[in-house]
Amino acid sequence: MNKSLKINKLINPFNKTISVEGDKSLSIRWVLLSSLSKKKSVAYNLLKSEDVFSALDCIKKLGAKVKMSKNKCNIIGVGLNYKEKKNLILNAGNSGTLGRLILGLLINYNNRIKLIGDKSLSKRDFYRVIKPLKKFGASFSPKKTLPLIMKGTNKPKSINYIENKGSAQCKTSIMLAALKSEGVTKIKAKKSRDHTEILFKYLKIPLKIKKFRKYDTIQIKGVKYIESLNYKIPGDISSCSFFIVLTILSKDSKLLIKNVNVNPSRIGIIEILKKMGASIKILNKKNYKGEKTADIFIKSSKNLKAINCPSKYNSSAIDEFLVIFLVAARSKGVSIFKNLAELNQKESPRLIWGSKVLNYMGIRTDLTKNSIKIHGNPNLMIKNNIQIKNFLKDHRVFMMSVIAALTFKTKGNWDIHDLESIKTSFPTFLKTLKKLM
Repeated sequence: MNKSLKINKLINPFNKTISVEGDKSLSIRWVLLSSLSKKKSVAYNLLKSEDVFSALDCIKKLGAKVKMSKNKCNIIGVGLNYKEKKNLILNAGNSGTLGRLILGLLINYNNRIKLIGDKSLSKRDFYRVIKPLKKFGASFSPKKTLPLIMKGTNKPKSINYIENKGSAQCKTSIMLAALKSEGVTKIKAKKSRDHTEILFKYLKIPLKIKKFRKYDTIQIKGVKYIESLNYKIPGDISSCSFFIVLTILSKDSKLLIKNVNVNPSRIGIIEILKKMGASIKILNKKNYKGEKTADIFIKSSKNLKAINCPSKYNSSAIDEFLVIFLVAARSKGVSIFKNLAELNQKESPRLIWGSKVLNYMGIRTDLTKNSIKIHGNPNLMIKNNIQIKNFLKDHRVFMMSVIAALTFKTKGNWDIHDLESIKTSFPTFLKTLKKLM
């Protein structure tokens, strides 16, 4: 049943403190790495979303033991060699992170194994991980999309690989396969999220990293075992982004978000919005097992200005551009965002959908395959009813639309479909939103 959300008025001014659920990238990585340790790993504030539950289901099928309670999750893994079964099917659901990463962990799985996903995931590119994993010795059919049949090798060989898309998922898949290979794997990777490198360092996995302006070089040596990983997962900056923009675009409002992951490879949204005149402060910075955490304080912001957004921020804001586009819509002038083809490789073609939502609102956009120009209108009044549907149940399109409906003046009503899409990444989104209303 397709549930929809109807909104017909702006949010009232607020002054609140909230926290958000655990970081999705860290939650999935914790699950997968914990499955490789024979010791018990414990996580607190693990994100309880469909994507993470899919990860837990996958490792249970591969032999790991999982115990979930209200406040924590325990995993006892099976070591570096998963239990072999015939005709095993793993379902990654909607999660590209899970689907691409777990293929790296299956590099030494000798039986054929089938990976499936939902309608959205089955449209997305898997060749970016198939190509390097074949170099390790794995075989695949078909060649680009799910469902995939994979057969690993009992002796994965180390490889040299250039990752030029800035895909943290591709880089991590290679790194996970390298754990099970003989020798040293070398990766030259375009800048992207570095959660996996930080976790590897904390687990004392043999790792050498050299950082350059546009890329990193990474060397990983295969290992015989993995230590357990006890972790308190900080809040997700991607989930925070909706409330950051909600506050910026609301009248006379203030918001403090507690204990957020502010890894430098993830805070592109903060850098971009500050350049546009938004009032954002990062407070109480801490270092937790290599990750940076902090509180984020946001105030309503007037006189927002357009931006010609430097592409250097693309990888560190890739999941947040939809709500950044809303700030551009409120800003004075024309904002330009370039080299964003990767947005169309997400749960939906997000660059296209971001433009569609703005057009429904009455904002002019100039769209190409990898760029968008947004003609801002600080005094926009939406005169028509707006219905958002058929967006492949993309959770971020849904949440972007909710924030737009609550912050842009309209004479009509918003009807936003596929309410349950938020279960993939942020199931408590509406519950958290109600705390501000």
